[in-house]
Formats: sequence, structure tokens, C-alpha cells
Amino acid sequence: MASNTDTLVTVFGGSGFLGRHVVRALAKRDYRIRVGVRRPELAGHLQPLGKVGQIHAVQANLRYPASVRTAMRDSHVAINLVGILSKSGAQTFDAVVAEGAATVAKAAAAMGARMVHVSAIGADARSASAYARAKAAGEKAVLAAVPSATILRPSVIFGAEDQFANRFATLARMSPVLPLIGGATRMQPVYVGDVATAIAEAVDGRTKAGAVYELGGPEVLTMREIWQIVLRVIGRERMLVPLPFIAARFQAMFLQFAPGALKLTPDQVTMLKTDNIVSEAAATAGLTLQGLGISPDSMEAVVPQYLWRFRKTGQFAPKGA
Repeated sequence: MASNTDTLVTVFGGSGFLGRHVVRALAKRDYRIRVGVRRPELAGHLQPLGKVGQIHAVQANLRYPASVRTAMRDSHVAINLVGILSKSGAQTFDAVVAEGAATVAKAAAAMGARMVHVSAIGADARSASAYARAKAAGEKAVLAAVPSATILRPSVIFGAEDQFANRFATLARMSPVLPLIGGATRMQPVYVGDVATAIAEAVDGRTKAGAVYELGGPEVLTMREIWQIVLRVIGRERMLVPLPFIAARFQAMFLQFAPGALKLTPDQVTMLKTDNIVSEAAATAGLTLQGLGISPDSMEAVVPQYLWRFRKTGQFAPKGA
């Protein structure tokens, strides 16, 4: 019987936030891993996640199909994690999220490889959000090229290197008054380690062919409740001031050019108008983390492990101080 060491998995976008967790999860299951990234020389942090020679980074840019085909050579499974939250230059939603997914899927089909594609809850061809429309287009292209592909749609992902809880904590450290956009909008934050485990389960062949899974954490929380969790963990009292969507969108016209935690795009404001939770249909069909036998971790259980640095006196401060 063939072992996982005989299986080569190519992970596109494997050096990013989710990617490094996916590479670690696959390495623990003894797969051979090729990581397709734009800058292989910056992917050295992945090497300690596996055994000597188990993980190898190669150059691949989803906007250049030839590089993707080369990265896929002799691969048995393709995983596409590549995504962007805002466009910049040639890195547009259509080029990276939609056409990029199609490029990976076509390369996988040509190689006869299986495919796992990570999309997002909210992917919808009729959405007012350009990001959500591009995600839907990417899913359609993947299933057209590889009908047996597994599509995984996570809600907003949190974890030690995230741009979610860390962003909120950074803003809370900067200002005593915080704008609350979409305070009643519901989300189902999911731990990055749980998403990585789901991807590894898909590579193991434990998901349904051609199915779309929706991955959410154990709790449905409003944006206000998420802010309150972060503030409670870092021990800071801040005033949350509701900001109407029309005002937030006007503000985002300028903040889309801001750096770091201050960055906010009009498209992100649009996305905040819609709930980002696992659908009843997915839950009923068992197309969830729980359906894969994964018991998801909650925000309150995980974020104290990495947000302690935002407390006034670091890890030694009581949570409520």
C-alpha cells in the first residue's frame, strides 16, 4: 500500500498566514510538499516545519501560467490558497482570485492531479462586492477544469499572524475611540489550525468529490461582540462608536491607501454589510468542520495566546486590567 511519502502535494500560496499552517499539517502526515510562491528565497521559514528534504519552495506566479504548469510537474495534488484582500497594481481580484484559480485548476487537470481550492464564505456571482464575485468566479473555473475538486469556504480566519484580531488590537492600542462598522453583522471566526486540518483531510481523500464545504468556528458573533472579546483579552477600555455604512465607505475612499491596520477599502465596507456564517444547507449536509470530525476552537480560547502583547504590561497583566 502506498504511503503519503509517495504523494507530492503542490501548495500555491504556501508561505502565507494560512499556507504555513497547511504545510505544517501536511508535513506531519508525511506528504512530500512543493510550495509555489512568487519569491522562493523568502520561504525559508517553511523548512523547519518538516523533515530534511520534505518541503521545497519553487517560483510560481498565478498570473503566469507557464510557471504554474512547471510547479505542478509530477504532482498528485494541487492546493490553491492564493488570495488577496485588496487589489494593488497588477494584483487585481480578477487576475489573482478568479483567473489565478483557473490557471491552477487547468494545470492540475493537465497533470491528472486532484485539487483542493480555498475560497471564502460569501462567494457569490451576484454580490455587490468585487472580492465575493471573484471568489465565485474562481470556484466556477476550478470545478469546470477539475469537477472532483474540493472547495473549502472558511469564514474570517484568526490565528497568531492574522490580519483580523491583531488588526483590532493594534487599532485599540492607537486610539481611545474606535469606529464600529457593521456592528450587527454576524461572523463565524474560524481558527487557522482548524482550516489547515480540514485541508489536510481533503488531501487525505476524506471529503466528497466536487463538494463545497463551509468552515466556521463554534460561535456566531456580531462585529460588536468580536471587538468586545479583543478588548477584554488585551485589557483595554475603548469607546465603540457605530459608523454608518455610507460614512464608512466615504472614509474608505481615503483609507484604502493607508498602511497596515488603518487600511480599509470600499469593497471591504461592502462585505461588512453581509453576514459571514455557515449556511443551514451546508450544516444539514455535513459539509462543515464538524462534518469532517473536527471540533473547532473558539476565539476566546485562542486569541489570549497571541494578543497578550497588546496588554499594557504584556503577558503578566491580568486580562481585565
